[in-house]
Amino acid sequence: MTLEKLSWKSIIPCCYKVDDEFVRSKKQVKKQTSFQRLTLLDFDDPSSPLSADELSNSFIGSSLINFTFTDLREVTHHFSSANFLGEGGFGPVYKGFVDDKLRPGLKAQVVAVKVLDTDGLQGHKEWLTEIIFLGQLRHPHLVKLIGYCWEDDKRLLVYEFLPRGSLENQLFGKFSITLSWSTRMKIALGAAKGLAFLHEGDKSVIYRDFKASNILIDSDYTAKLSDFGLAKDGPEGDDTHVSTRIMGTHGYAAPEYIMTGHLTTMSDVYSFGVVLLELLTGKRSLDKSRRDGEHNLVEWLRPYLRDPKRVARVMDRRLEDEYPMKGAQTAAIVAYKCLSHYPKTRPTMDDVVKILETLQDENNNTDSSISDPMITMTLNSDFSSGSEKNEDAAAPERNRNGKYLNEKNQGYGWRHRINRQRMVASYSDTALYRRH
Repeated sequence: MTLEKLSWKSIIPCCYKVDDEFVRSKKQVKKQTSFQRLTLLDFDDPSSPLSADELSNSFIGSSLINFTFTDLREVTHHFSSANFLGEGGFGPVYKGFVDDKLRPGLKAQVVAVKVLDTDGLQGHKEWLTEIIFLGQLRHPHLVKLIGYCWEDDKRLLVYEFLPRGSLENQLFGKFSITLSWSTRMKIALGAAKGLAFLHEGDKSVIYRDFKASNILIDSDYTAKLSDFGLAKDGPEGDDTHVSTRIMGTHGYAAPEYIMTGHLTTMSDVYSFGVVLLELLTGKRSLDKSRRDGEHNLVEWLRPYLRDPKRVARVMDRRLEDEYPMKGAQTAAIVAYKCLSHYPKTRPTMDDVVKILETLQDENNNTDSSISDPMITMTLNSDFSSGSEKNEDAAAPERNRNGKYLNEKNQGYGWRHRINRQRMVASYSDTALYRRH
């Protein structure tokens, strides 16, 4: 029995048009209606910067709670080290608790309070950007912004608290547990839905900093996108892209964005492909502790994703083969297409969501520990040439039950037969990111 080769065209029909010419027109601020989202340009007037009172009285401010600094100092017990959750480019984050004693009608809940570090990598502009976007956008897969504080030089944001922290901690944390296949696909689907919501709105939003550390996880492993400080409004009218300064995180940015500064929703799709590859492999996008040629995860493993027979070689060993092989192959193809060098050949996030939903349905209806029976397996001794053995030498052997054999446990291991294909060179994300 032979393995039916997966074809991307049979999974997702893609047709995109990308134009390299860009002319940005300064638009007039439009009057806010109940159906019209305010954009960054609506608040971008250097001659008359937005004041704290103006924000509080604005359409956006009216949907958020304007906390005082004293309020947030109390709910975090004076920003106690016992309530410290972590720190990023914005600043430290603390755990707190709010209820109706603080504000009438305020739901009793645990919150995360993010404090802007005035000496850090981000500033007032990024703080305000978060408020403009999350003050208007509501979706199950976006973190909920509850309120903010703007007093003198103090800038704080108050979010719902997500108890499992970031995907980065779940995948790579020192004391993290191994995420199951179904959990990984649930997280991938949730993050994809969040991006699709941003991209498909009346006014699209380009997230720009999609990475594992910006995906927060709820108690039931619901993924929510956080940290909108680098987000941008998408192109409007006849514009095909937004020209911006190159900002973001090494290893996640699309090659065309690094080279040109041209930003589109397809830039987010590439970043999603990187995170999906991290979920499949359990490896960081960049890791200099790996041996030469393997530092960049995409550059190293992207060629494996297009061949269904080689997918098992990239899968996270901590899964111990407890995943459906066909599902893994489909997810690998999704990652491969998202990581295309050419934006026009990448799928939309809506397309990605549709495919990941089929995998979620399969996870709910089948035992994920059973591998797909269509995979053709052969004895090691059946390989016809030494070159094939050498090419597969990097792949861990498996025993008759499909489990990996360690170096000391030699014997008749089972392997996937390798379909020798021309390896495509990958772009290396080596450019440094610039601030402002």
